[in-house]
Amino acid sequence: MSLTTLDPRTALVAIDLQNGITAMPTQPYSGPEVVARTSELADAFRTRNLPVVLVRVSFAADGGDVLPGRTERQVRGLAFPEGWDVIVDELSGHSGDIRVTKHNWSAFHGTDLDVQLRRRGITQIVLTGIATSIGVESTARDAYAHGYHVTLATDAMADADAVAHTNSIERIFPRLGESGTTAEVLELLAKTHAV
Repeated sequence: MSLTTLDPRTALVAIDLQNGITAMPTQPYSGPEVVARTSELADAFRTRNLPVVLVRVSFAADGGDVLPGRTERQVRGLAFPEGWDVIVDELSGHSGDIRVTKHNWSAFHGTDLDVQLRRRGITQIVLTGIATSIGVESTARDAYAHGYHVTLATDAMADADAVAHTNSIERIFPRLGESGTTAEVLELLAKTHAV
């Protein structure tokens, strides 16, 4: 893991840190640990007037917007409790944050995320969230394909499956960007973006 730089126009993108997902058992970090580290990053980005993007996944009550493809694990027909898709309190309440609702794994597919970032001149994103191998990895892949520099705060993400998390961290992310800890991102942010 090594971080080299953060571009002058870098955004924090937090994936699916919402009530129903952060309450699930995850590894190697718990939902509250991921939220705490992401909150620390979000505060540092806001202090420097850098964008914070809060992404949530949500589906219509009738399930009409769930992806229709055949899979061995279907989401269609699952009941989601009231409020499961609400961004956690620790991250919400900041009017300047960008909010994106997705209905797919990637925060780019079918949303205005790319437009929101490009309008602000963003060239790099720092990713956090749950689940590492699903929403975070899919968004990282699309960010790379869209030409963004990708930084992954690996201790600010977790997964329901430890093997899948490790695969993303060790095999996929090095091909998509640079990885580091929350502390390393904060240190680099302090060096490259004065308050």
